[in-house]
Amino acid sequence: MTEILLFLAGLLGGALNSLAGGGSFIVFPALLFAGVPPVLANASNTYAALPGYVSGAAGYWKSVAGYKDKLITYGLVAALFGYVGAELLLVVSDEQFALVVPWLMGFAVALFIFGNRINTMLRARSGEKRGMQALGAVLLLALLAAVCVYGGFFNAGLGILLLAFLAMAGMTDIHAMNGLKLYISSIVAVVAVARFALNASIDWYHGSIALVGVTIGGYAAARLARYIPTHWIRIGVIVYGIGMTGYFFWTAYFS
Repeated sequence: MTEILLFLAGLLGGALNSLAGGGSFIVFPALLFAGVPPVLANASNTYAALPGYVSGAAGYWKSVAGYKDKLITYGLVAALFGYVGAELLLVVSDEQFALVVPWLMGFAVALFIFGNRINTMLRARSGEKRGMQALGAVLLLALLAAVCVYGGFFNAGLGILLLAFLAMAGMTDIHAMNGLKLYISSIVAVVAVARFALNASIDWYHGSIALVGVTIGGYAAARLARYIPTHWIRIGVIVYGIGMTGYFFWTAYFS
């Protein structure tokens, strides 16, 4: 039953990532319910999400071609600070991380709910070049560094944060933004997974079952996307995410 649960969670999580985002809200709790300790579950969730990031980045590669000048800089920042985030995860105990999980889940759910509005607002401002002039390149890279630390530590919500960063950087082409988002996410995840693997902090068995489900679900949903009403899917993800956040708050602080 555990294996079936993880595979189904992976299928659903991969489908959600293709259609609306938020797949980690499904896969991470499923790993916890399967008995994987919190820190290992978080690391294993990043491992399960990795193939989707890489294949997605490859799919958007033509859209990213016009921004090749950013790939090296963004890649170096993602690698360095993704590693920092992974290292931070490895110094907290399961007990400490269990107390942090509901806050991280709540933050990620809030990003999922309000991310489009935030990105639209920031894109409008960046279109006027005010944000770029005010912050400057150094502060923008500092923001990217902070986002990558978050991604190395806790994967859920990373894509929304990256879209917000790219909007602040002045980008308006959503396809290029999605491509760069997945490119940066891939590097953060590769570095984090490598670090987790060296520390034996990945549950390869349960994580691989979820990974297979995520890969199949993401591919199938991408093929069927035009037939599926993403608005209702988003509502379902939000309701589920709020419920999971409440559950984690209850178990961490009141049970």
